[in-house]
Amino acid sequence: MSIACYSSHMTDLYTMAAVALVLILIFGFRERILAWLRTIEDRNERQRKQEMEDRRDRMAHFRHTMRLAEEQVEDIGEITVPDARTGTPVKLFLFEGERFLSRDEAEAVRNEAIVARAREFYKELPRALAERRGGKIR
Repeated sequence: MSIACYSSHMTDLYTMAAVALVLILIFGFRERILAWLRTIEDRNERQRKQEMEDRRDRMAHFRHTMRLAEEQVEDIGEITVPDARTGTPVKLFLFEGERFLSRDEAEAVRNEAIVARAREFYKELPRALAERRGGKIR
């Protein structure tokens, strides 16, 4: 057997071993892989249903804008600090660097920020549409 032939057989052997290893890994993790694929398919199905509903709903654009604005605004954080008078731990809520005594107060300020972000979008919309259509708003 020549060296070239031996090298070819070794390459084939490595290739077969690699394929066998991949198949073993896929078989071993098949439940996790299938569960992951199911979650992707479920998410896609929910999106398709939502798109169909949105086509019939005149307010869908506003809800979509609010969802996007909400994603762009930071979440409310929680911290525990000692009370200045008693030294006992007190839970505070943080939003954009400001401390709040209750989650409701922080949520109200956060909701105002979300609405402001959505309004900015609608203020910029005519200009964006005009740029997209060559300077003409239809």
